[in-house]
Amino acid sequence: MDRTQTVLNYRHILIMTAVEAEREAVLRGIAKAASEQSPSGQVKFDVQLCGVGPISAAAETAAYLAANPNYDLVLSAGIGGGFTERAEIGSIAIADSIIAADLGAETGDGFSSVDKLGFGSSSIPVASDLTEELTKSIQNAGWAVCSGPILTLSTVTGTQETTDDLKRRIPGAVAEAMEGYGAAFAAHRLNIPVMEIRTISNAVGPRNRELWRIGDALQALEQACYILSEVLQR
Repeated sequence: MDRTQTVLNYRHILIMTAVEAEREAVLRGIAKAASEQSPSGQVKFDVQLCGVGPISAAAETAAYLAANPNYDLVLSAGIGGGFTERAEIGSIAIADSIIAADLGAETGDGFSSVDKLGFGSSSIPVASDLTEELTKSIQNAGWAVCSGPILTLSTVTGTQETTDDLKRRIPGAVAEAMEGYGAAFAAHRLNIPVMEIRTISNAVGPRNRELWRIGDALQALEQACYILSEVLQR
C-alpha cells in the first residue's frame, strides 16, 4: 500500500495519549473544531490511551493498528518537559524527528546510541508535510510553537547534568516525554506516517513540582488539536 500522503489525504487518525487528562484535552480540541466545521469530508479521529512509557505505548499502539489496518496517521500527543532555550512552559512543541534518547549503552567515553552500536536506529522520521503546515497554522493563531527533535526516555530527566548531556548529544532538542518513540515505532513498522505533539508543563532539568503548569499545558494541547483538526479539514 502506497502511504505517500498530502495533508488533505490524512483521513483516519489514531491519537495515543498516556493518561486520561491528556485524552480529554485532545477530545475537547477536536470537538470544538468539529462544531465549527462542515461535516462533509470530516476526518475521523480515534483517541486512545497507551499508558506511560515507551513499552506500553508501543504495545498498545500496535494492538490498535492490528485491529484496524486503515489508519493514515498515528499521533503521539500529550504534555511534557521543554528545553527552555527552545520551548517555554505553556508553549507547543512539534517533533521534526522522534528520538529514543536513552536507547543504547553507557561506555567509558559516554553514551552510545543504538545507531553508533550498529543495532538499529533511535530516530523515527515524521510526516513532515503535516508537521510544517501545523506549525505555521499554530504560529498564525498566535500561540508559541517550535519544531525540533522530541526525545523519548524511560526515565525522565531530573538533574542539570543529564539535561546538559541530552542537549549536547541531540542539538536542537525541544522537549522530552515517555511515549513518542514507542507509538511511532509501532506505526513506522507498518509504514504509517507519524507525528508527535508535546505541550510544555515544566522545564527539563532539576525537578520542582511547584513550578509545573499542567493546566496551562493541557489548555495548549486542546488548542493544538483544535488547530490540527482545522488543518486536516482543508
